[in-house]
Amino acid sequence: MKAKTRLHVDQPLGPEQTVALSREQAHYLFAVMRLAVGDGVALFNGEAGEWLAEVIVANKRNPVLQCREQTGPQVSPPDLWLCFAPIKKARTDFIVEKAAEMGARRIVPVLTEFTNAERVRVDRLQAHAVEAAEQCGGTFVPQVAEPVKLAALLDGWPEDRSLMFCNEALVGEDRKLGGEAGPWAVLIGPEGGFSESERARLIALPQSHAVALGPRILRADTAAVAALTLWQTTHGDWQ
Repeated sequence: MKAKTRLHVDQPLGPEQTVALSREQAHYLFAVMRLAVGDGVALFNGEAGEWLAEVIVANKRNPVLQCREQTGPQVSPPDLWLCFAPIKKARTDFIVEKAAEMGARRIVPVLTEFTNAERVRVDRLQAHAVEAAEQCGGTFVPQVAEPVKLAALLDGWPEDRSLMFCNEALVGEDRKLGGEAGPWAVLIGPEGGFSESERARLIALPQSHAVALGPRILRADTAAVAALTLWQTTHGDWQ
């Protein structure tokens, strides 16, 4: 028995554990993927690693899977947050998907003075994070937090968390990432950049490390991928 697909579930996983599915998951497995009784599905819940489960009941209304064996350990990402100013819908979706694939533990939409985006649907973004984890082979799904204003985020900033502040004003300068391993966050600004007052406050934050992402100004979604890559290769689990 081999797994033809992967699913994230919000239920315990373990030897012979039975798992019920949501209506959407049942539709995906039996109407889209055409699975039948006896087929395998790889399951993960963000805590117990990956498990190979067998389809026991293929009824779309009351489907049942049963865990057979653990096929992979639980692998959680480093303690890294991605904080970013939401942009257009499709590009915000892209940022969330890539953050999940690249090993962010928490994703925080941040409202800045120049943020120009539609209403942020956290439930939809969380679903994108789940789909990204299912597709990339991960066993952890980052939490997408409720949007927060930048000032409020900085007011409550943890003393032990370093902040990689991607400062577009430093483009062309040799400003690489310093600091040490530990809890971190990456902050990506809006398409219009940070305001002068926001930039001044970020520079003054003791935990802040201002960096330049190369010699060119990047789009916000490109900057998010570049910044996560830079952090992962410097302090993360890509070393």
